[in-house]
Amino acid sequence: MPLNRRKFLKKSAVTGAGVAIAGAAAAPAQAAPKPPKAPQKKRYSLTVMGTTDLHGHVFNWDYFKDAEYKDAAGNAQGLARISTLVNRLRAEKGRHNTLLIDAGDTIQGTPLTYYYAKVDPITAKGGPVHPMAQAMNAIGYDAAALGNHEFNYGIETLRKFESQLRFPLLGANAVDAKTLRPAFPPYVIKTVCPKGAPPVKVAILGLTNPGIAIWDKAYVQGKLAFPGLEEQAAKYVPKLRSLGADVVIVSAHSGSSGTSSYGDQLPYVENAAANVARLVPGIDAILVGHAHVEIPELKVVNEKTGRTVILSEPLAYAERLSVFDIELVREKGRWAVESVSSKVLNSNTVADDPKITRLLSDEHAKVVKYVNQVVGTATATLTTVEARYKDAPIIDLITKVQEDVVKAALAGTAHAALPVIAQASPFSRTSEIPAGDVTIRDLSSLYVYDNTLVAKLMTGAQLRAYLEFSAQYFVQTAPDAAVDVEKLTNAGGRPDYNYDYVSGLSYDIDIAQPAGSRIRNLTYQGAALDDAQQFVFAVNNYRANGGGAFPHVAAAQELWAESTEIRTRIAEWVTAKGVLDPKDFASVDWKLTRNGTPVF
Repeated sequence: MPLNRRKFLKKSAVTGAGVAIAGAAAAPAQAAPKPPKAPQKKRYSLTVMGTTDLHGHVFNWDYFKDAEYKDAAGNAQGLARISTLVNRLRAEKGRHNTLLIDAGDTIQGTPLTYYYAKVDPITAKGGPVHPMAQAMNAIGYDAAALGNHEFNYGIETLRKFESQLRFPLLGANAVDAKTLRPAFPPYVIKTVCPKGAPPVKVAILGLTNPGIAIWDKAYVQGKLAFPGLEEQAAKYVPKLRSLGADVVIVSAHSGSSGTSSYGDQLPYVENAAANVARLVPGIDAILVGHAHVEIPELKVVNEKTGRTVILSEPLAYAERLSVFDIELVREKGRWAVESVSSKVLNSNTVADDPKITRLLSDEHAKVVKYVNQVVGTATATLTTVEARYKDAPIIDLITKVQEDVVKAALAGTAHAALPVIAQASPFSRTSEIPAGDVTIRDLSSLYVYDNTLVAKLMTGAQLRAYLEFSAQYFVQTAPDAAVDVEKLTNAGGRPDYNYDYVSGLSYDIDIAQPAGSRIRNLTYQGAALDDAQQFVFAVNNYRANGGGAFPHVAAAQELWAESTEIRTRIAEWVTAKGVLDPKDFASVDWKLTRNGTPVF
């Protein structure tokens, strides 16, 4: 029904009032608009990949067995595998969002590295580029720390290797012995550029092992010094932050256990990586090396800041790749690390990168040919399978060679008339020299380290203490307890290479007794050992310089030393003999007993 004028005006007034009221209520919202949304914080994800203790492993190849590398755990080795893992991560994360670093021990450890240090040396005029330099350059490393084994072939070889790298070799605590100035670059700062955001500065500080001063004393004494990791990190980390580093990564050739194999011979800790994280503020992550253990992620709280530092150690020989994922946020005009996590990737999950295979197949073939040279004939098979707990002829071969070399070296000197005895360790549990043709690789597998020979002057009393220390390797075993050879050795975690035979003396090791009172019936030439008698002790340079912290030997007078590897001396000895016959070197000098009764 149509509205009349009075109803229309009345209705209009009510409606108008409603509009007016609504307008009045809405007015303040229009006068004070909603505050603008806070801008989203810029975030950035950086991935840092790391290897360590590569020890000359380019391919998944065992030069000692002349076959693909295999172990019971199904591991694979070699930079060619690592290259594949790195390529995958770079494709996933973006090449510009990743860095690749190493924590040292690169140019020693396989016949490949020996060949290019000694047989076809990189130091020769017009010499080759080291295969490890070729591989690491091709993969695209950003930095590497010095390892202690970098010094095994002398400073000239190390410097040549360094010159062949397309990335810096870092060592903040490798300093000139006279000036104490850095002998190698202490750090490098890499700039990464996130898309649409300011650049991120990533500092990589390199730290090496103080033990170099002991282990490679012959090369570094008077030339280089190696102060502690904690002290040098405390010096450099604040400097890196003052230079604008948004992220500080340490690449440390030092384990995380806080222990030292050289006892108190140095005032610096050998395995100091966790100490660095705990004591030095301003570090975000540490790539750990040296200890040859696998640590996917270790969290250490810094005592001064309360912040958590992430440590990771990939397994040696390129069996693992550590991966640090670092999350950053842009705050107050600068980048801040929000979180760090780490993990390890297994190189047995991928195949070799064909680029690395093509690059180094020729060098690999040369070394395979070299190690398969026949140098003699063995009349019997010799093996290290039982060498940890029985006097094995294959270890007697090492001591015999060392005795002969030292006797020849001291002929005509004032000490020529002294008796020469020697030490050797069961380095490997799987070495074998088969009956028949003997090759360089057979002999190399027996002596896997590039140690050299030293002659020290020792007394009977000192040798007795030396043997007691060595005998700590055995687990105390009651006279009536069952003997399990798998549980008989490595007491206190002592590795096989820190258990020594000593030739020329006869003795029993009574494992029923506590450590320190196990050596019984110690004689020389059938008579009780005279504590005052002097001996020439033929010993490897690692032990002579204090490696393993054996008593007296490091401080003993040095009569002679050389730079030729013991491995080479063994090959020369066998080559000269032509026939490797145990009757020429084997003797039973020691045995395990329990209260006088032989264990075996």
